[in-house]
Amino acid sequence: MVPRARADGVPASEAASSAGLPDLLGAAVCVLDERGVVAHLNGRAERLLGWDAADLVGRNAHDVLQRDRHGQPLPRSQCSLLQAFLSRCPRAGTGWFERGDGSLVELSWLIAPYAEAGADADALVIFTDADRAADLPSGPGSALSELERLTLLADTTTQLTSTLDSDEALNRLVHLVVPRIADWAVVDLITEGDEVERAIVVHYEDGVYAAREDLQGPMPPVPADSPMPLSRALRGAASTLVTPQTYQGPPDSGIALEQARLFEATGMHSAAIAPIRGLRDVLGALTLGRVEPRGPLTPVDLSLLEDLTRRTGLALDNARLYQRQRKVAETMQRHLLPQLPSVPGLQMAARYLAAPDDSQVGGDWYDAFTLADGMTALAIGDVVGHDLDAAAGMAQIRSMLRAYAWSHHESPSAIVRRLDGSTSLAGVPMVTLVFGVVEQSADGAWQLTWTNAGHPPPLLISHDGQARYLNDGHGMLLSTGLTPVRSDASLTLPPRSTLVLYTDGLVESRHRPIDDGLERLRKHAASLAHRPLPAFIDLLLERARPADDKNDDDVAILAVRTP
Repeated sequence: MVPRARADGVPASEAASSAGLPDLLGAAVCVLDERGVVAHLNGRAERLLGWDAADLVGRNAHDVLQRDRHGQPLPRSQCSLLQAFLSRCPRAGTGWFERGDGSLVELSWLIAPYAEAGADADALVIFTDADRAADLPSGPGSALSELERLTLLADTTTQLTSTLDSDEALNRLVHLVVPRIADWAVVDLITEGDEVERAIVVHYEDGVYAAREDLQGPMPPVPADSPMPLSRALRGAASTLVTPQTYQGPPDSGIALEQARLFEATGMHSAAIAPIRGLRDVLGALTLGRVEPRGPLTPVDLSLLEDLTRRTGLALDNARLYQRQRKVAETMQRHLLPQLPSVPGLQMAARYLAAPDDSQVGGDWYDAFTLADGMTALAIGDVVGHDLDAAAGMAQIRSMLRAYAWSHHESPSAIVRRLDGSTSLAGVPMVTLVFGVVEQSADGAWQLTWTNAGHPPPLLISHDGQARYLNDGHGMLLSTGLTPVRSDASLTLPPRSTLVLYTDGLVESRHRPIDDGLERLRKHAASLAHRPLPAFIDLLLERARPADDKNDDDVAILAVRTP
């Protein structure tokens, strides 16, 4: 077969041999996609399996490679490698494989889930000659074998790259290395203010993980010239093997004093300390320690520790960058949301809750402001999208609505028609909106007039707990390019009643129909009708969404209560 060539002129065999594969200590590595088809193959795997990458990539690994000891195709039900692939759990084993020339070879294998951004990858398979792996497994007090080291590195890559939460990443790291390598794990982090925090001190005893919170907390500053191992690691120096004797002399700094206390409290007789480096800065240090009866850590363990901290540094860098960007975006959106006006006779409360996981920020917003004629305008809306563009579009839509409402003494539906004709200026794809005004009549009653542009209906709750949705005045959402007919609806708000305007994140979920969410909101609002307005809105926000929906979407909510 003639090797295929890519558009950049690189032969397909070369591209398939190297594309997307991590540096795993020179192992024979094969990457499978979600169908079990070979997606990539490195050079060592080509030599061990006896296949050119160009001939193997794109073919089902089980069908082409797996055989029984007699060279016959292996039934899928009897293939332990295939079962491990389908279970998505890291496993190891041995098996017979057909080489490119038709001969058989017995290999040990390790498979683990694997995902790389932008790559067609689902699982990572590491092959080892069965004779070389014959000395597996190693005991708890001995050094890890080559295959165990590769297993740990593959697990670490998978576990740490699948989360953007730095605390979760560190907890996963601890569970990977303790008690696999050591009895104790200690993580010291450098904060954004250049202070040192001992974030984790964990050991494994009697089958459980236990944290020593008394040893955690703030640490003294890092000395600029201290030769002690932790101080050097926090300055980015090379990893070091340490014993209690290292810290028995007079301490040269507060950190050295804390390290002496750590060794005394934990009983570690051997430890290894390595810096956790990000792309630009040192992020902290990882200390692994052993107690009797395990033997001391060795330079081989030090090499493994450096590989682990390198992966940890990249994971923490990504997590910190994500959190920093998210905080900036969310802060910007919160500053764009308005302060509520003080209207004699009316109580108002509003909340904005950002979705903590999938969405960074969104286009959910609320507004309330006093018009030139003394009426009070109320608005709740949602610009489609969950990014900075949606937040910026939201700010423009809100500003245009305010301008139209202030300068044109027209009904809510007329104001929304003007806004609909101008949404192209904000460059937003679609917008839903409820816009209304409330005014007090001569007899003291409060009158609400509103229009709805494709938004969930307002909810009105009387003081005695009767709750109903205001479905009148409903029309098409904004920015469709059409010119729909819009209408107004009016209602006299009962005394001590509560009007709730909200965005769809409060009632909509991928886990249940929106009708269920609306009914849930109605019931909880009715049960909370007697609560003071701040408590009402906080409890409603907490109870209206089940726990499994907390991360679905951001939410804006505006509540108004009459006297």
